[in-house]
Amino acid sequence: MARGPQDLAALPHGILLVDKAPERTSHDVVARVRWLLGTKKVGHAGTLDPMATGLLVLGVGQGTRLLTYLVGLDKTYTATVRLGRATTTDDREGEEIGDVVPADGIDEARIEESLEALRGRIQQVPSTVSAIKVDGKRAYARARAGEDVQLEARPVTIGELRVLERRTDGPFLDLDVTVTCSSGTYVRALARDLGEALGVGGHLTALRRTRVGPFDVESAHHVPARGEGDDVDLPLEGLGEIAARVLPVVDVDEEAATALGQGKRITSPDGERAANGTLAARDPRGALVAVLESQSGTLRPALVIPPQARS
Repeated sequence: MARGPQDLAALPHGILLVDKAPERTSHDVVARVRWLLGTKKVGHAGTLDPMATGLLVLGVGQGTRLLTYLVGLDKTYTATVRLGRATTTDDREGEEIGDVVPADGIDEARIEESLEALRGRIQQVPSTVSAIKVDGKRAYARARAGEDVQLEARPVTIGELRVLERRTDGPFLDLDVTVTCSSGTYVRALARDLGEALGVGGHLTALRRTRVGPFDVESAHHVPARGEGDDVDLPLEGLGEIAARVLPVVDVDEEAATALGQGKRITSPDGERAANGTLAARDPRGALVAVLESQSGTLRPALVIPPQARS
């Protein structure tokens, strides 16, 4: 049965920033948030591997519809690359490949030369154990079933790839790095490719996502696992505020807000917004009314937030 206006108003709506703990799947976090907030409508703007920690951006209620505009944002990570051995998954979770190749003597100049080749717009072959679909089936499922998975390279952009610290552990060389990259980049594939370029193999031993677009992990919240307690505050960011951080904003009056809520087009109230593009329309309270497509001064609603769910 469809929910009525009162039901919609009673549900939570917004964006939740989560600092994911290690060894938890992103889907487990989503399921836990559904339980804690009492709603089935929770989605994400990009997952993290179980070993990884850091920022997950979740949409709740009508916030799930805004995720479309968040999934393509650039991301920043801190990570530890271990040089000296490759693994089947390009991280510490996989099986070791071959023998250890001593990497403790590699000098900074060679590392910097190899890193430079991985910066900018590059063609990256994703990790075999990834969620990319091959003929309708996830690559990781095919790989775990023993299939020989060959993924095609695809363009990604590495805005920053910088060594913060280096240290040795026996024959291994560990590099703490920071990475800023386009959506769709596999940081563990960077570790793999750096190891291959240096001839010693490489994999990730730690990964933390610190930023997604304008959102920082310092503003994120811990979601307790089952058994850690249910009494937790999970404050949602309002849709109007979130939209304004990722899209240009056009402020509309109540009359225009009502028209947009009915799916009608309006004339841009701001002549400077006449160029084609995507805009966020906010009402006099700052609540998100709609996401608009601007076409030569006419604003067409591509996504409309029901009045009962606006925030």
